[in-house]
Amino acid sequence: MSVAGVVAALGAEARTLGALSARGDRLWSARDGMLVAVSGMGYLGAATAARALVASGAGGLVSWGLAGGLNPALEAGTICLPTSILSREGGAFPTADLWRERIRVSIGSACPVVGGSLFTSAVAIGGTAAKARAFRDTGAAAVDMESLAVAEVAVVHGLPFVTVRAIVDTAGDELPPAVVAASCDGPLNISRLMRGLVRSPLQILPLMRLGRRYRKATRALAAVARGGALVPCA
Repeated sequence: MSVAGVVAALGAEARTLGALSARGDRLWSARDGMLVAVSGMGYLGAATAARALVASGAGGLVSWGLAGGLNPALEAGTICLPTSILSREGGAFPTADLWRERIRVSIGSACPVVGGSLFTSAVAIGGTAAKARAFRDTGAAAVDMESLAVAEVAVVHGLPFVTVRAIVDTAGDELPPAVVAASCDGPLNISRLMRGLVRSPLQILPLMRLGRRYRKATRALAAVARGGALVPCA
């Protein structure tokens, strides 16, 4: 059976996959023999993690985690199973049709699902005006910061690839500036987030609203993981 290699930017995203066991090589083992890498946020970390998964025997790659909504119709907790990943330069990387469809069927009515495309941005897009502009320019349903890197590694190695992303902040949600500042390449910078909240305590209320969105999105990811369809198609 082929093994899935899953790239998650944050540990909290990886934990929605279920129980994880450390392997000693900075990777984790999860259900169905999945290999999991926690990359930190951004392109470079995701590319490094994807290459490590391939080197450890992954037969297919998954970009897993949260995303920001660009399509105004999408609510928090919607699962985005994009048919393609878009780059800033206009390139498009298709995802594996059979694998993606098997995941969609496994979700059933557990949570809403959308297809379309997903845009990978080099920076966090937190403002409603910026989200509207990205939606107008790309037509993408959602945005993340890692899937393009994982897609490129999959193409280089001739492996199937899918993205599974849960919408956390919607197109109408203005991310608190402290969250955007803490969402640079690498791990989420908690100390930078706290400093931003201390300087501007009015951001606490929108952060609490984002927390509710986050819980809904992570529950949706956990439901997808329980569906058991993350093993690559033969």
